[in-house]
Amino acid sequence: MVKINIQIPNKKSNQNLKNFAPLRLRGKKINKYLCSFKSNHLRYFIKLAYNGTNYHGWQYQPNASSVQETLNKAVSVILNSEVNLMGAGRTDTGVHAKEMFAHFDFETPFEIQSLVHKLNSYLPKDIVIYDIIPVHEEAHARFDATKRTYEYHINTFKDAFLQDGSWYFHQELDLNLMNEASKLLFNHIDFQCFSKVNTDVNTFDCTIFEAHWTRGTAEQGNNSIVFTISANRFLRNMVRAIVGTLVYVGLHKITLADFEAIIKGKDRDKAGFSVPAHGLYLTKIDYDYL
Repeated sequence: MVKINIQIPNKKSNQNLKNFAPLRLRGKKINKYLCSFKSNHLRYFIKLAYNGTNYHGWQYQPNASSVQETLNKAVSVILNSEVNLMGAGRTDTGVHAKEMFAHFDFETPFEIQSLVHKLNSYLPKDIVIYDIIPVHEEAHARFDATKRTYEYHINTFKDAFLQDGSWYFHQELDLNLMNEASKLLFNHIDFQCFSKVNTDVNTFDCTIFEAHWTRGTAEQGNNSIVFTISANRFLRNMVRAIVGTLVYVGLHKITLADFEAIIKGKDRDKAGFSVPAHGLYLTKIDYDYL
């Protein structure tokens, strides 16, 4: 069991720091965002994953089931107090998350591993809690994230067991050309052409850190194709629009010059279609202090 202790440790009590959950991370020096010693509340990060098939995305929807609503209810019931979680970002209807973070505040200390176990017992089978991490009162799951990584999965052979987690696309794709097109993303920061229209954002600028396609191993039958992309932030529908446009490249419907012209043109109508949501996974969220 991991117990929360909010007393300020002194030099003679360094051993007690091992009982403070965030300080177990790779033996690093204490970071102010991983502890909250002087506060009338405690803030926690919750690390989770979910299969998005049965949800209308992460964010609360008034007339539809969402991951946020389901998790809010579970935490509130078990802690016997109303709790509202702030997620690291939004995922659309049907999109999955292999790693998601959210934060919440709670005044009364509790045993972390006990709460993790109770939540996993209470929640539906398509949501899992991995960990709960005490953080500083100013730590923010959304605004403090420095990088987010997504994967898009395509299977080229129809598989009854992959239909909810991978997009079946049987036409042959030129993966080498698609990777050449992916490299062009690094030359730009304005990705308005891949954004959902009429979205409420202050900027369409994103910094791409990684973008590439890989094929499954021989053991997997070479039937899987995965697109991996990392950036400091993503626009609504951005990854699915990029994948759809890259599929056009792979089908030789547009050239590399066309692909770059689409980015420069900033016109969503000129870009490719949005691939189905069920092949998309949020796989990793990075923070400087986790």
